[in-house]
Amino acid sequence: MYSLVRPILFQMDAEKAHELSLKALKWIPKICFKHSLAQPVSAMGLDFPHPVGLAAGLDKNGEYLDALSKIGFSFIEIGTVTPRAQQGNPKPRLFRLPKARAIINRMGFNNQGVDALIANVKKAKYQGILGINIGKNKETSLTRAAEDYLYCLKKVYAFASYITINVSSPNTPDLRLLQQDKFFADLLGQLCDEQQRLSQEFKRWVPLVVKISPDESDETLKQIADIVVQKKLSGIIATNTTCSREAVSQFPYGTEQGGLSGKPLRSRSTECLRLLKERVGNEVSLIGVGGIDDYASAQEKLKAGASLLQVYTGLIYEGPRLIHSLLSP
Repeated sequence: MYSLVRPILFQMDAEKAHELSLKALKWIPKICFKHSLAQPVSAMGLDFPHPVGLAAGLDKNGEYLDALSKIGFSFIEIGTVTPRAQQGNPKPRLFRLPKARAIINRMGFNNQGVDALIANVKKAKYQGILGINIGKNKETSLTRAAEDYLYCLKKVYAFASYITINVSSPNTPDLRLLQQDKFFADLLGQLCDEQQRLSQEFKRWVPLVVKISPDESDETLKQIADIVVQKKLSGIIATNTTCSREAVSQFPYGTEQGGLSGKPLRSRSTECLRLLKERVGNEVSLIGVGGIDDYASAQEKLKAGASLLQVYTGLIYEGPRLIHSLLSP
């Protein structure tokens, strides 16, 4: 069915098409979707029905949890959410590159704020594994960034199965500097201390994971891995979008500013996974994301060390059938 409507959606503005697709999904019966195969995975202290989940970014405010649960994801990650609502960057800010099977976005953490997200989560009937991705507001300085992350952590802790610390979006000025040693260790230290306190308050342990950039040097990735192990985080998501345009500059929209996702990201994100796996061993769970759009690319990520997978751009191009195809050749 998606193959029939995709040409129509791809004639529309990309952001409007995404919104329309999510709204339409609410009205499609669950029986219309192919059930995912059972391939149980344990990671981060959680038990997943199979490895394939939804990456953050598609449902920023948790408005479509029940609709997205019909498709068969093993877990859903919502956000990125910030303490206060913000509009994000000016439109247009989302661009499809069909010939490259890629997307460029410069959304800029557009969201309704953490209180609105929590209200949506409370209303949802979804009972599956829920990741909540947290970030900082654009106007918050790097020296005060920890305050925003701590605020969101406290707000979402009671509602999340795991919480992702997003320090790697290219669309918030200087955000990626938080991956540098002087900021990174301090930020994670403060968040882990608060995690300990919250675990006692709520009598439940919610794993923390960090989402990293593919554009860091291998040496920086090793430093990130070492700090993650030292601070005893539960996971690393590898990777966020890339600023590289090496593979797409010849295509329409290929030089637009923002983060590039999809097939051109596949190789580098897998390289990052391999490097991280060598560094962290079995102490930290790895979640692979970037260019996963068929069984071969899913297996590539798993063999590189990922326990779990996340998709976004592949879903835009393949539709709901993607999940089943990632699990079965």
